[in-house]
Amino acid sequence: MDVSRVTRSKKAAKSSYDRLGKWYDLFVSPFEGEFIDTGLHKVQAAPGEVILEIGFGTGQGILKLARAVGNSGRIYGIDISNKMCEITRLKVEKAGFSKWVQLISGDALSLPFPGSSFNAIFMSFTLELFDTPEIPLVLKECQRVLKKDGRLCVVAMKQKHDPTPMLKLYEWAHRIFPNYIDCRPIFVREMLEEASFHILDTADFSSWGLPVEVVVCRNVKK
Repeated sequence: MDVSRVTRSKKAAKSSYDRLGKWYDLFVSPFEGEFIDTGLHKVQAAPGEVILEIGFGTGQGILKLARAVGNSGRIYGIDISNKMCEITRLKVEKAGFSKWVQLISGDALSLPFPGSSFNAIFMSFTLELFDTPEIPLVLKECQRVLKKDGRLCVVAMKQKHDPTPMLKLYEWAHRIFPNYIDCRPIFVREMLEEASFHILDTADFSSWGLPVEVVVCRNVKK
């Protein structure tokens, strides 16, 4: 599977998202909202469940997950950006969800949670930010912290075996301006299958001519 590489360092990524944080809801979130909502609907968070969101950004998913599990459940979030944590924590406090939401600044390559901790994991426009050799490692960490038969929902830009001119142009821009166009398309379903997840459902969308895929799968490997 031929996928563009990520050349930006983790330090540069963290710095970029720290700077972007205060503008994220204005310029980025409106374009991602439809796809995030689709993923949240498909992950089917239920009262009392314990769920992790990786790369929660400014908290759009965290707040909806917290509302879905209620105070009998628990929501955890991990994001590389301290600024994103700060913004989302304020939103969580304002919504009154602080008692069952915990946010952590860190890297999903090493999740700071015991094995079999979660009923589900949600990830939107995050998996494609990891360099290609890192993606299997992130998915392995997801398997470790998910309960057996736990769900993983990934919303991501989708690579195609026959990319459109628009997709090729976007990838060119990603290679030239990696600090500004950081997401790049990946083979979402194929990568999850390679990691031994059992695919439950998929949905395809388009955003400004760029393909987006929502995949829900089950952890069958323990």
